[in-house]
Amino acid sequence: MNTVEVKKIWEEIKQDLQKQIPATTFDTWISHLEAISSEENSFTLISGESFGVKYIRENYYKTIFECFKKYFGKEIIVNIEFNQEYADKIKKNKLKVEKKLEKEKQLEEEHKKSIENLSYVKSLNINLRYRFDNFVEDSNNKIAKAAAQAVAQNPTAKYNPLYIQGGSGLGKTHLMQAIGHYVTMKGNLKVQCIKTEDFINDYVNSTAFVPNKNTTSAMNKFRNKYRNVDILLIDDIQFIENKKKCIDELFHTLDTLYNANKQIVLTSDKLPKDLPEIPKRLRTRFEQGLVVEIKPPEFETRVQILKNLAKEKGIENISQDVFEYIAKYYKDNVRELEGAFTKVNAYSDIEQEPITLKYAKQVLKCEENLNKPTINSIIDYIANFYNVTSEDIKSTSRVQNISNARAVVCYIAREKLQNSYETIAVKLNKRHQTVMYAADKVKKTIKTDNNLRNDVEIIIKNLGL
Repeated sequence: MNTVEVKKIWEEIKQDLQKQIPATTFDTWISHLEAISSEENSFTLISGESFGVKYIRENYYKTIFECFKKYFGKEIIVNIEFNQEYADKIKKNKLKVEKKLEKEKQLEEEHKKSIENLSYVKSLNINLRYRFDNFVEDSNNKIAKAAAQAVAQNPTAKYNPLYIQGGSGLGKTHLMQAIGHYVTMKGNLKVQCIKTEDFINDYVNSTAFVPNKNTTSAMNKFRNKYRNVDILLIDDIQFIENKKKCIDELFHTLDTLYNANKQIVLTSDKLPKDLPEIPKRLRTRFEQGLVVEIKPPEFETRVQILKNLAKEKGIENISQDVFEYIAKYYKDNVRELEGAFTKVNAYSDIEQEPITLKYAKQVLKCEENLNKPTINSIIDYIANFYNVTSEDIKSTSRVQNISNARAVVCYIAREKLQNSYETIAVKLNKRHQTVMYAADKVKKTIKTDNNLRNDVEIIIKNLGL
């Protein structure tokens, strides 16, 4: 009789024993017995507890014997033996379970602490979802993660400032927020987490003229907010370009913090050297600490990100091939990767269909999209159509024909390719709000401007869209 059959027989006999033996005794001594072999007239069970073997033989052997006799229809010799190897296995598993429980208890305590500090944390613009333990690491981001953890654990000791660079949706904001989350949970340092756009708006509001407003007091309040902290986290620092007065204020803010030995963390979709509109004195400040890059995640990492998302949403019984299918086609942006999975899940909920590979293909139509032009090919075609260059469209130039060409790219990429504003913004080196505005403007204008409408129709037709 093979091992599988032996174990199956023992499971069935255990069900009978459970009805006859007190629950405490059964759970302590009987349930952990393991069946290893069965000969013609004998059946062997092993235990990892030497005392347990003695106790069972003295108190419950007759009950066990009768259950085996009932099952086989004849008398069977039941051997119950202590096995050191099995004892070691149980001990190892027990330690594993204890460690897991300890980890769960630790996470539960951290979560409880997070809930208690929720209103405070929210005021810091810190998202509790972004933590180090749910950041999926691979060779393309491990240096960035290690640097972020080092900063969180010991601010200003190693890398100050820490400048995290990566394309849209690759995890730089996750790491920055994870630093803020980790430090906040320690509860002994003052943190300020902000988007560059909000920093700019705060500055503008502080300096704007309003009747009966004390501008000096407003500026002092602004400066205290950003300079009277232990750690300043600023997201998407590239948006400070061309904001001269804000740049000056940012420089003095960073200078004040650095000289006071306070930690600075910045994120950007560009390296400091690729921000020509920012003065050299500020760029060199960015580069003074450590600059780390995050590149698009590897295939296995993308699959794991999807699995983590499914677990987080409480979605079970999804086969590996579904995750692999989505990971195959969504390579460059974690937000779009997660968005694709969310779309499949939403359709599944609405249509009451199980998430299978066939269903994921039906919803996402990734193979069909492969035949569509890319944003880059659209940029190249539209540049040629309007007699400008692709570099012109990606530049900061506001020359009319270049702005028009850029707006048409935004419209077609959004309406016909269904790309996100963030993805288009990355390709054009713009903010997603700028892309959104340009696409919406073209969408409205083509209703009344025949020339623009004709241009757009010709471009769409020639691109095969």
